[in-house]
Amino acid sequence: MKLISFNVNGIRAILKKGFDETFSSFDADIFFIQETKFTENGKDPFPFWKEGYHLYQRVSQVRKGYSGVAVLSKKEPLAVHYGLKEGKYDEEGRVITLEFPEFYFVGAYVPNSGDGLKRLPFREQYEADLLLYLQELDAKKPVIYAGDLNVAHEEIDIKNPASNHNNAGFTDEERGWFGNLLSHGFVDTFRALYPDQVTYSWWSYRFHARENNAGWRIDYFLVSSRLFPKVKDSRIHTEVMGSDHCPIELDLDL
Repeated sequence: MKLISFNVNGIRAILKKGFDETFSSFDADIFFIQETKFTENGKDPFPFWKEGYHLYQRVSQVRKGYSGVAVLSKKEPLAVHYGLKEGKYDEEGRVITLEFPEFYFVGAYVPNSGDGLKRLPFREQYEADLLLYLQELDAKKPVIYAGDLNVAHEEIDIKNPASNHNNAGFTDEERGWFGNLLSHGFVDTFRALYPDQVTYSWWSYRFHARENNAGWRIDYFLVSSRLFPKVKDSRIHTEVMGSDHCPIELDLDL
């Protein structure tokens, strides 16, 4: 089973950069898209869909052209849930959960702490609510948690750790919250398989960052620890262009 996660930084923009071909080349069972920046106006449907897939998507209700997530799945899920528990954070179009017989897939576009860390308190509450939500699901069946999680966990996950310390995405608090997830029974699949590999998934558009590979690894597939033995591979597709992120892949033997 193949799963792909990709922050496209605007679904309409990336459709002009060969996304249709990228999507088809992966032939994924589940393809999770973040930062769609799609705004519903009651007239235009979501601008991307492929025959053979079930589409589920959410947009931001707080600001047009902001956030937004979508999932395309070959298999119809048993149930779909938006937001965290009781729909919390759904107004920002950040989280979709698909329930399948063997697992829950939770796709998220985690809030950025913002300039001056002005949203760090909001992020703290999100992380607390998220952990409780994942734990409740994990008590029922294994969980796959994926997406742009907006944190570089360790120094190996960022090109310039010293100069970025306490910038959004590399604060002690954010790194600690990520570590707390791992301590509660979840596995960072890429780092578990490749403990010493330096590979990034996001590069700023400034200062020729991608050209110089001055990046951050902030896109992840986490799984419940009991599901990890089923993981065949976890990959980062740095060769795929079109966004400031690149796609990541999880292969499972299910």
